[in-house]
Amino acid sequence: MNRIVVGLGNPGQEYAGTRHNIGQMVADELARRGGAALMPQAKTRTRNATVRIAGDPVAVAVPMSYMNVSGGPVSSLAKYVSVTPEDVIVIHDELDIPFGTVRLKRGGGSAGHNGLKDITKALGTPDYIRVRVGIGRPPGRMDAATFVLKPFSATERKELDLLIGDAADAVEAVLELGLEAAQQRWHSPS
Repeated sequence: MNRIVVGLGNPGQEYAGTRHNIGQMVADELARRGGAALMPQAKTRTRNATVRIAGDPVAVAVPMSYMNVSGGPVSSLAKYVSVTPEDVIVIHDELDIPFGTVRLKRGGGSAGHNGLKDITKALGTPDYIRVRVGIGRPPGRMDAATFVLKPFSATERKELDLLIGDAADAVEAVLELGLEAAQQRWHSPS
């Protein structure tokens, strides 16, 4: 196995449809496309499955911890399958990108995202690939922490399956074409 793909979110039914859990939704979609379901693995504290993407086996996972302490499970899984931090792809919600948009990058700061902060600390580097799934900014004066833990709006839910599919396609493009070619495809105006 040469890559792991991790979708971030919070465990529990109360968080299942929230903006913060978009990463988990994308990981579930990637597993579904690969004909697998994410199964709990106590050793890594993740739900994961091995699927073939672009012809190679890839571990797709979701931490079983809360978002803010995702680093331990991500690091444990990376060690378990013997991949370097540079071979880790993290899918997460991104406030600074409009809803419905997917962006790709390697490294960088956390932009206040505590899940990314914890992963960077646990991996010892920020140089992993991020699939940033746009959820937009909160309306009015709503606190960002409150906004990310709310369910998608009725209007957003109409587009949610498309967004999840686009983000899963972006992960597959990174694995098949490499980051730069995938960025050219996903960051070009349509």
